[in-house]
Amino acid sequence: MEVERGRERIGHVNRVGYMKKVIKKRKHTRKIKQVEQVVPVALQDLFVSCQDVFKGPGTVPAPQDVHKLCTIIDNMKPEDVGLSSELQFFQPTNMLCIFFIPATGVIPLHNHPEMTVFSKLLLGTMHIKSYDLVDPVNLEGSEPSSQRLAKLKADRVFEAPCDTSVLYPKTGGNIHAFTAITPCAVLDVMGPPYSKEDGRDCSYYKDYPYTNTASNGETEVTIEDSDSYGWLEEIEMPENSQMDGIEYLGPQIIDPRC
Repeated sequence: MEVERGRERIGHVNRVGYMKKVIKKRKHTRKIKQVEQVVPVALQDLFVSCQDVFKGPGTVPAPQDVHKLCTIIDNMKPEDVGLSSELQFFQPTNMLCIFFIPATGVIPLHNHPEMTVFSKLLLGTMHIKSYDLVDPVNLEGSEPSSQRLAKLKADRVFEAPCDTSVLYPKTGGNIHAFTAITPCAVLDVMGPPYSKEDGRDCSYYKDYPYTNTASNGETEVTIEDSDSYGWLEEIEMPENSQMDGIEYLGPQIIDPRC
């Protein structure tokens, strides 16, 4: 009778010994994949084009350059700059700025001296009011006035997505105000940027309905056109105005000059 005990068989002359098996533990190493951040094509194109279009203070982009930037900005989406409806930020990046304005928030009437600005409403619904100053007639004997005659360029509600608007140093609604009806995000492309040292500081205004009582040498306006004009008075920055800047956290831009 043969009896098995493990691998040993009793009753036989030969015996099968145990084989020692060494089991090696595998080392599990986690491979970390480095994900390269892809720059949105629209944002990169905009940045590079700005370097070519804006030639510096005292210059205005040529019509073909204005068309080029408008085409790029018109096709931009909130995702191209890392935005969604949940973000509530103001994010500056050199000449490119994104303003986030909460519902009922207001950016008061302000100007853009010697600047060309491309604006696009990326998110939300906003009321925009804008003016252009009217050059005075400079009649002899007229006294300078604290109020300037201005032509109304826009006074209506815009809803994203909408076309790019362009304002120039003296036309296109250089003085404007934003009032957010819902939370809004606005992309601004400026050239040259604000610079107090170079005489391009931001000025604020209060507007009044047009009457001919404050003309003081300004251009006369007919009664039929009076609704298209107003008086602007330069004021100090409103005390309740506050704008916070934070670090830009959207897609990174590659500067080809570096």
